[in-house]
Amino acid sequence: MHSVKLLRQLHKLVRQDPFMNELCASIGGEADQIDTSFTDFEAQLNIDTATWGLVIYEKDLGIKTDLSKSLLDRRSVIKSKMRGAGKVDVLLIKLVVSSWTHGSADVSFANGTIAIVFNDLLGVPGSMDDVKAALEQIKPAHLAIVYVFLYNRYEQLQSFTYAQLSSYTYGELKTANL
Repeated sequence: MHSVKLLRQLHKLVRQDPFMNELCASIGGEADQIDTSFTDFEAQLNIDTATWGLVIYEKDLGIKTDLSKSLLDRRSVIKSKMRGAGKVDVLLIKLVVSSWTHGSADVSFANGTIAIVFNDLLGVPGSMDDVKAALEQIKPAHLAIVYVFLYNRYEQLQSFTYAQLSSYTYGELKTANL
């Protein structure tokens, strides 16, 4: 792309010279690589687009790098750690939980317990171990955490016939969006 721009800036007689064509192609190729490298570097500055830069974020935040986790899970851990600074209140816990679940959660404090109710998801979120670990790091040690998960109830399934539900397993019936 840059080689074409370089050639266009030359006089038309010089453009026909094979040496100048090669020189412009070489310089243009290097400029294209610099553009690509710069674009990749810019992507590392945002947690949502970072790939190889996640290792740097993890090191800075004191997070053990686990390459077996997906990029999405690693990003969630980083976001949670960054959000987890400050006074522990309902808003902070919601921010940490939303880093993983991508749904809403109600949080309440009562009798030395933090209750977290997952509203938008049926069943246990897939990254619950990471959520628990993050919350254990930010919560005061004297408070317990109770997690409340939603499932389909028997009353909700009564409106369906046996034939409609027979293709589901028991576990699928508990968490299926019917």
